[in-house]
Amino acid sequence: MTQPPEGLEIVPLTPETWGLFDDLVVRHGGIFGGCWCIWFHPDSDERGQGAEANRALKKRYVERCAAHAALVVDGDEAVAWAEYGTPAELPNLHHRKQYDAEADLVPDYRVTCIFVDKRYRRRGLAETALLGAVDLIARAGGGIVEGYPHVPGDKKMSSSFLYNGTRAMYERCGFMFVRPKGLKNTVMRRTVAPAG
Repeated sequence: MTQPPEGLEIVPLTPETWGLFDDLVVRHGGIFGGCWCIWFHPDSDERGQGAEANRALKKRYVERCAAHAALVVDGDEAVAWAEYGTPAELPNLHHRKQYDAEADLVPDYRVTCIFVDKRYRRRGLAETALLGAVDLIARAGGGIVEGYPHVPGDKKMSSSFLYNGTRAMYERCGFMFVRPKGLKNTVMRRTVAPAG
């Protein structure tokens, strides 16, 4: 198990911790224009119908145990998260057509979105959240985990485009490069052993 920085803890997103996640998203205007981190979930009539519809949909996914995330908590606030889930829970990916055409296997889990509270950025909490997700996956039995981070070019990228971290961060967390995906994304993979 990875230890978060002193004073912080990792908790799973559950109906009981929904309020922590909800407060974090509300503090940031719904994240990425009211997305509520539902873009990667299955298509539905509610998805994309505005921030409140997205919020209600995300809450229902959490209540049905069909949405997972590692929340990084400081006191009584979530300050970062890493969304993960099975491909059935998170079927949508950017550059999906290319991904499907080049896929050599179906992973057990995907990490699809990482977000850090603007007050806590540049402290390594994206990496803390990713490792928290890996630990929660290990507790659930482990398996093959994929992430789809970015490879920033010469120009500085807005954090809005780094919704899944960077290749270098994934490499520090034990993921191996598999192949490119789109112009500036990658497929990274790690086998996570069950927690013992």
